[in-house]
Amino acid sequence: MTTLDDRGAHDRSASDARDRRAAERRAAERRAADRRARVRRAALIAAALASTALLVTPAPAAHADSGPGAPADTTPPVKIDAKDPDLRLPGSAKLAPGRVLDIKSVVETDDGDERREDTNAKVKFALQAEVLFEKDSSKLGGEANARIRAIAQEIEKQNATSVRVFGFTDDLGSALHGLKLSKERANAVQHALSANLDSSVQYQIRGYGEQYPIADNSTEEGRKKNRRVEVSFARSGE
Repeated sequence: MTTLDDRGAHDRSASDARDRRAAERRAAERRAADRRARVRRAALIAAALASTALLVTPAPAAHADSGPGAPADTTPPVKIDAKDPDLRLPGSAKLAPGRVLDIKSVVETDDGDERREDTNAKVKFALQAEVLFEKDSSKLGGEANARIRAIAQEIEKQNATSVRVFGFTDDLGSALHGLKLSKERANAVQHALSANLDSSVQYQIRGYGEQYPIADNSTEEGRKKNRRVEVSFARSGE
């Protein structure tokens, strides 16, 4: 004979079993969702790597004991099949367009009188004012003409049709005086450039005074770097 207590215990046992099965189903669903998420992430990463491999050739591995004359690393890069179905992005997702990073090369003379910056897009020369002018003057000195001719030759080499000439000073003296002096110096450099270049070349001339310092104005070394004229122009793309 079944008692009420027996039926209650049976009901509780059945309820517990249902709860366990429901909990197990939920746990299984979470595990399946986690696996799907990991697969999607792996596919996205692999696809990104495949796209990057098509755009960029990996650099040789660096070795601590490598140096001038050391043998080159000839290990071929890992091949990735960009058409592998496992690398497809889910749904309608697409990779961002690839782009080439802008690489900058900077060369400066030992005394810091001249600095050249090259990027994929442009060339920029920065000449310290002491190399071009007397103190607090916008009249070009004898050494200046030779340096400006060298810059003009590079402009011709790059087939540049537009040139920027920007003047800068340190923060000594009044801001108004700095603006005036920097513009006069930029004008002087532009006039010297135009004497060595085709008349079709266009110029943008600015005097910024103490704005846009590239060094600390609290020291003479820093102020010397800030007193400069910059000449920049586009590369030919060759």
